[in-house]
Amino acid sequence: MSRLAVKGGKPVRDVRTNPWPKWPVWDKSEEHTLLEVLRSGVWSYNGPRESEFNKAFAEFIGTKYALSVANGTVSLQLALEACGIGWGDEVIVPGLTWQATAASVVDVNAVPILVDVCEDTWCIDPAKIEEAITPRTKAIIPVHLYGSFADMDAITRIARKHNLRVIEDCAHKHGGEWNGRKAGSIGDIGSFSFQLSKLMTAGEGGALTTSDSGLYEKLDALRNCGRRPEKEKPAEPTPPKRLRRPDKAAGIYSDEGNFIQSGNYRITDFQAALLIEALKRLPQQNGLRQENARYFNSLLSGLPGVLPMQRDNRETMAAYYNFSFRYKQDDFKAPPATEFRKALSAELGCPVEASYEPLNACALYTPHTKPWRHKLTDKYWQEINPARFELPVCHRIYREESVCFHHCVLMGTKADMDLIAEAIQKVYENTEQIL
Repeated sequence: MSRLAVKGGKPVRDVRTNPWPKWPVWDKSEEHTLLEVLRSGVWSYNGPRESEFNKAFAEFIGTKYALSVANGTVSLQLALEACGIGWGDEVIVPGLTWQATAASVVDVNAVPILVDVCEDTWCIDPAKIEEAITPRTKAIIPVHLYGSFADMDAITRIARKHNLRVIEDCAHKHGGEWNGRKAGSIGDIGSFSFQLSKLMTAGEGGALTTSDSGLYEKLDALRNCGRRPEKEKPAEPTPPKRLRRPDKAAGIYSDEGNFIQSGNYRITDFQAALLIEALKRLPQQNGLRQENARYFNSLLSGLPGVLPMQRDNRETMAAYYNFSFRYKQDDFKAPPATEFRKALSAELGCPVEASYEPLNACALYTPHTKPWRHKLTDKYWQEINPARFELPVCHRIYREESVCFHHCVLMGTKADMDLIAEAIQKVYENTEQIL
């Protein structure tokens, strides 16, 4: 019998001598470009680096337009606003996701409708979407969660059938492809996060992608204090046109003289400079993560008590924000998932976590803590109560099955994957120590 590391034994991996790959990744390129921005004096407000990144990111994703914004939370809010979604509307979101997916819906005074997910991908269940549609439904926000892709074929069919907008939450899926099309190019709008842990990062930041020129103009105005998108600047300043009240039937504004009430959701040129370099690295990094994930999944298939996530053959390029797999307690001689994750973390010297909390019981998704903002009417107050939704699959995943590693573990070697498999086997063979 081997003593488990969580009980004082020797770990499978000693990170003091064999550390995991670090994140974020940077080198002299970032140092050089950040100094260039510093010395230029153009630090923000549609700067040259931001324009360069927007163009490069749109080309990479395969859309006509990309816009940088402050983070991947306001990106969802702005996407909803650009689609004209607000008071009285419903938006369908998965019950297993980061709280911002639903919170952004509440922030535009609409109602998030939480639906359950598929147990083998943890992404929104298309059958549950169909069941949740009402005359008030205006949009679906599928989330490509961790390493999985939402079924975009089924979702786009449903959206066309019911005349709904699709806003892809791609915070975990930079560069992933479905049938040869990149995440963020399939729905009406794609929303990305560049928060520190993401596959591309500037510490914070986000982006919106679309090929719809009307949506692009609205998004650009919304992220830039309500200003209409800038075109070529005239040689001499021209007098501003007299402002007119916006024509609601025409959308956000009805002519070039109109603005919309909004705020400042821009990024800086420092962030854009980091993102330009991150985008250059992304294809190679995604390729490495995909290669290691495929190898690791092959190892998981031969181990007791664990199951790989289902990989759809329509996913033509993987992108792993986290590497996840499913734990089967009954096949693992009975230690609960919490104890399994603790034991595995101790053996490997890295965090091993559960999935996100289901949104109907999530400590961070609590709209009823802000009555001064969200209690618009008694009816609306009840509609945004997340506890009214049933999410049995989400709860089983979170409490009993989910095992998640940060994507940096996939940026090493196949020998690293072998060590993770060795750690799982060691815990399995010594489960009596943690029962």
